[in-house]
Amino acid sequence: MTSFTRSRRGVAILGAAGLATLAFTGIASATSANAAPAANPASNNATNPYSPAYGHPYRHGVTPTVGQQAKMNAYAKSHPSAITATGPETLSYGGGIDGIGVQSGHSKTYLVFYGTQWGTSSTDANGNLKFTNDSAGAAGVAQQMFKGIGTNNELWSADLTQWCDGAGVATGATVCPASGASYIPYQTGGVLAGVWYDNSVASPATASGHQLGQEAVNAAAHFGNTTAASNRYAYYVILSPHGTNPDSYQGQYCAWHDYNGDTTLTGGAVSSPYGDIAFSNQPYNIDSGAGCGVGFVNSPGTTDGFTMTLGHEWHEMMSDQNPAGGWTNHTGSSYNGQENSDECAWLSPGTAGGAANVSFGSFGTYAEQASWSNDTNNCAISHAIVNHGTGGVTVNNPGSQTGTVGTAKSLQMTASGGTTPYTWSATGLPTGLSINSSSGLISGTPSAAGTFSSTVTAHDSGTNSGSTTFTWTISNTGGGCTSPGQKLLNPGFESGNVNWSASSGVIGQYGSSGEPTHSGTWDAWMDGYGTTHTDTLSQSVSIPSGCTATFSFYLHIDTSETTTTTAYDKLTVKAGSTTLATYSNLNHNSGYSLKSFTAPAGTTSVSFTATEDSSLQTSFVIDDTAFTAS
Repeated sequence: MTSFTRSRRGVAILGAAGLATLAFTGIASATSANAAPAANPASNNATNPYSPAYGHPYRHGVTPTVGQQAKMNAYAKSHPSAITATGPETLSYGGGIDGIGVQSGHSKTYLVFYGTQWGTSSTDANGNLKFTNDSAGAAGVAQQMFKGIGTNNELWSADLTQWCDGAGVATGATVCPASGASYIPYQTGGVLAGVWYDNSVASPATASGHQLGQEAVNAAAHFGNTTAASNRYAYYVILSPHGTNPDSYQGQYCAWHDYNGDTTLTGGAVSSPYGDIAFSNQPYNIDSGAGCGVGFVNSPGTTDGFTMTLGHEWHEMMSDQNPAGGWTNHTGSSYNGQENSDECAWLSPGTAGGAANVSFGSFGTYAEQASWSNDTNNCAISHAIVNHGTGGVTVNNPGSQTGTVGTAKSLQMTASGGTTPYTWSATGLPTGLSINSSSGLISGTPSAAGTFSSTVTAHDSGTNSGSTTFTWTISNTGGGCTSPGQKLLNPGFESGNVNWSASSGVIGQYGSSGEPTHSGTWDAWMDGYGTTHTDTLSQSVSIPSGCTATFSFYLHIDTSETTTTTAYDKLTVKAGSTTLATYSNLNHNSGYSLKSFTAPAGTTSVSFTATEDSSLQTSFVIDDTAFTAS
């Protein structure tokens, strides 16, 4: 989180899907096929001279314009290759780069709206970010699409479940082994992890690959993904605004993806202290009209090509995260160097493997294209979910569990598949219970009543893992607490400025201003002005008869103060008239920390009071409060 003095306030940011966009006209489809460009095969694995990747090796998974695709197809037809594997379109494994081939976990997709040219932001009816300079409404469409992946039993994304990486996958393999590999799972429940409007700068008129990669690294820092582990399954979509020409895409192509370490990026590789960063260049391709798919499936179909190119690059990133260490074409045919979506680009609706509308249930229906499938040997717009048998780990669900405060409880977890022994872990267990990492035995004595959603994970001795989720209901001894559970209303501030009594401007959406939330999209930002100021935040609450209560919250503190001895700016936390804690600029931290207190008997309210002196800001950011009776 960034430490700075604010001038009330930044732009609201929501955790939903952003949007992919692309730019201007100059469409290659309107031109006739000229003589083939001079060969330069050493510069790129792409052997088709009409490919936008030819001579531009960093443009992995590049989506050509419709017209450019027609030229590529004509060249391929007139230059058949006798050098094939199982077929001219068969993909094979590249051996991984930095140990990464595919996204063999649940994808975290972050949408980054790059530059002030997006205009003024606000929120649409679905809670998505929207912009005044996005007349097509592409931002909301993209956010809904990424939220909808893996919902409504859609099988457009299930094609990805055939791909894998890991030490058990041989370089050159054309099929994943039954065991010893890490497989891409079905992306249940959506992949959108966050949205950021970076309005700190204007987007370059013609951003280089290096600048786009640097913006992705900046986004990783913004979202708190500051380790290699936190970026292993992350993907940053860099969305340039209307009227810009990132990497000179206009008239050539519609999007591409890469990772920060690619030395062939225009401007060079991008240094990252946070591990490898997967990202994509998504211009505002609606500007390119039919050349980038406007009206390709629907009429008028303004965002058809927009969602198709978003899906195209996401599919390719999932199967080739650090290009070209994942699954690409090495056959020597005219498809050489292409990825799964490249091989199926711009196939007409109604034809075999052609583009089609895909329903994501309540999140909407969007135009998407097919991707190449080795196991069915075709372009698959729909594909069965691949289950990898004994290669995976299955944790057996024990069903709903019950317990009583003060009474010891034990539960033996079991699993099958993979290679034993297993290493066990768990989240969300009832207070007082823990899991033995070697045996999988959950044991202990519950100390708090309530309902708990617990997820237990087993990792085998290789690279496989499995999880299951179930519910615990822990009751009080003798049933003494008449009304257990959470007593605060709007505890995470997600309903906005309601239920709480707060100073003006405290409750809001401040991710774009350098104060991201602990969860959700709203938090309470107190002080941070660098001038004499006081902010307050409070809510009335009471402890039910026969109950005790715990008051907790997540707190982040950043400051411009340099002292290590003097508390200039302070936050006082109270339950009723009792002071529970006082924090100051001396307690600044890099992220959120959980604070928890036993509420005194007779508590009628909880409150926060932040005071700031005349210079050098300190920001106290509060999120995910709880007043839990038990």
